[in-house]
Amino acid sequence: MLDALTLDQIRMFVTVAQAGSFRAGATRVLRAQSAVSHAIANLETQLDVRLFDRSGHRPTLTAAGEALLEDAHAVLLKVDFMRARARGLGVGVEIELSLVADTLYPLPIMAAALRDLRETHPSVRLRLSVEPLGGPLQALRDKRCDLAIMAGEDFLDPRIETEALQSVPIMAVAARSHPLARRRKSLTGIDLADHLQIVLEDPTALSEGRDFGVLSPQTLRVGTQDAKRALIVAGVGWGRLPQWAIDRELADKQLVPLAATALGPHGVAQVQTYLAHRTDRTLGVAATALRNALHRQATAPVARG
Repeated sequence: MLDALTLDQIRMFVTVAQAGSFRAGATRVLRAQSAVSHAIANLETQLDVRLFDRSGHRPTLTAAGEALLEDAHAVLLKVDFMRARARGLGVGVEIELSLVADTLYPLPIMAAALRDLRETHPSVRLRLSVEPLGGPLQALRDKRCDLAIMAGEDFLDPRIETEALQSVPIMAVAARSHPLARRRKSLTGIDLADHLQIVLEDPTALSEGRDFGVLSPQTLRVGTQDAKRALIVAGVGWGRLPQWAIDRELADKQLVPLAATALGPHGVAQVQTYLAHRTDRTLGVAATALRNALHRQATAPVARG
């Protein structure tokens, strides 16, 4: 009966398959060879299949054994994950951790920090959302996340504590075919106002009545940075994008930097990013670990992607 299966039997099966023999498998698990052979024989009886062909010098997996080995690996991984989660719960580690990051924040750096967290706290379920402008602050206000990464100083709240991370270069760019890309001299605000600007729209009401870095009365407003980049690359209009997100397009000369002095030296502005959390909530073990990982990454150069 399948109900009689034990984790010990399944682990013996996987170990022998990896080791290549009953003797080597027994050595790995510090058990007598007879005990290992007996455990696998019982497993074969309960599954009603032959897992190993024992007719040769060394046991080899049968077709059924090959098929079931993958399932056995999956069972053991699930059990190990369950144990890790139980250990985490025992020391007060969060079951889930939610983070909302501004679209300007470099995703390669975010990925590195999350990878560090996974290595130290594999039992924590992670949830990441990327939102522009007032999105991260609104998520904290609504208690939809534990941590947020905000960009710039336009969205502040006394109930939200912020800690500086790194600054991110934001560039004014246009497609190579765009009329502005053929202008070699410095561009004034009047020059830019003659052309359609692709603008990222705030999903919240926090910036109602305000625009940030909008110099043209002609705008096309979009909801995601990917859409904004695609429209600029296609030559629909010009706009500002984080350098880490367009290095490939710049290298391929699909995009050309615009020397827009109204938007910073040579059209490049440095935007400071901040890690933020609510002052009325204490950071848990995993949230603190992610905070530390992000601060470690903040000391490294901004990754290019």
